[in-house]
Amino acid sequence: MHILLIAYEFPPSPSPQSLRWAYLARHLAEQGHRISVLTIHLGGEVAGLPWLPSTLEVHRTFAGPIRGSLAALRDRRHRRAREMVTAGDASAPTSTPAHSRQGWKQALSDMLQGAAAKILFPDVRGEWFPWARRRLEALLATDAPDVVITSHEPATTLELGLLAKRRGLPWIADLGDPVLAPYTPARWRRRAWRLERQVAEHADHILVTTQAAEELLQDRHDRKHGISVITQGHAGETPLRRESTSDGYLPGRLELLYTGSFYSFRRPEALLDALREVPLARLNVAAVTLPQSIVDFAREFPEQVRLLGFLPHTDALRLQRSADLLVNIGNADPSQVPGKIYEYLGACRPILHIGGKDDAIGGFLSRLQRGWSCDNRSDSIASHLRGLVANKQAGRFADSLDLSLDAVSEWHWRSLASRVDVVARSVRTA
Repeated sequence: MHILLIAYEFPPSPSPQSLRWAYLARHLAEQGHRISVLTIHLGGEVAGLPWLPSTLEVHRTFAGPIRGSLAALRDRRHRRAREMVTAGDASAPTSTPAHSRQGWKQALSDMLQGAAAKILFPDVRGEWFPWARRRLEALLATDAPDVVITSHEPATTLELGLLAKRRGLPWIADLGDPVLAPYTPARWRRRAWRLERQVAEHADHILVTTQAAEELLQDRHDRKHGISVITQGHAGETPLRRESTSDGYLPGRLELLYTGSFYSFRRPEALLDALREVPLARLNVAAVTLPQSIVDFAREFPEQVRLLGFLPHTDALRLQRSADLLVNIGNADPSQVPGKIYEYLGACRPILHIGGKDDAIGGFLSRLQRGWSCDNRSDSIASHLRGLVANKQAGRFADSLDLSLDAVSEWHWRSLASRVDVVARSVRTA
């Protein structure tokens, strides 16, 4: 089939949704499909993203006045870096650095994007729509696909999917979160609900990442058919292209690794309090932004926290594969399963879920024998860590777990792409 993917988030963006469709597009192409991608021109390059086959046809378009200007600045920085490399400057960066959340330039960028979000739906990314629509209409007129897939967020891609559907093309809507989500600003809630309703009524098939999202769409819009749960996945045995550098782990410590984001509903304070009681445990944190509590703890206990900042995707995978323990902090909603859990599965290392034994993740890990769960209380976490330190010292760490790849093969990106393939074939022949 010829599949057209409409995805605002796509490499070189390092976002979770970009990684999702980088892997799915790669494995769909492996199955013989011709994959075209309509996306933005983000500017620059980011190291450590999944390899993409040269057969992918990527149509990059102007992102809009604000994001497009930022892309031009990234391109200029990248050109300068290449010129430095050509001139033999060993200090030249090899790729665009990760987004910084500090400094006046970032503050100005955040201010402009925040102001635009007050008038653009669903946020500043909505400015892409006119340029994306023109390119989409040209593609449909000259090289119509067999199936269109839209990757949400932003909701702009869903509006483009509706346009393709009106042209008579089969349409699959991949929803990460519902369009009307708890974080939707009040000014956009009515419009978000209407768009979500249109998706429920007109998409030939809807993909969601959790059972809870499927049930929400069923209850909210009475959509009882054509919904499939396609979770996030893991790269498993996929080789990492660059030679591994030292991971910096210390053999005498229980090395914990957290890779991901911190939100108001995902707090690390209980874990930090537990670390105070277990000096042989060290927390490694790879994140762009950090809660003040972690910054303060690192200042007070520098030997128990290592702050790694933003890590390219492949570097994060490398660290995951050699850590003693991968840490997941549960969301406030116990029914939610963060996509990071599935990425952790591919590392074949034990997972400590901090949330509760009876929530969705705790039960999931218990069934797979992939790790342990404990309540998000400092005493519970400290007790677990003490036991794990003792087990590591005794040489019986993780003896009770099944850390094989075979046990988690159904969440490999290749397996998930095969399920998307089945859905795509079904809507094409419907």
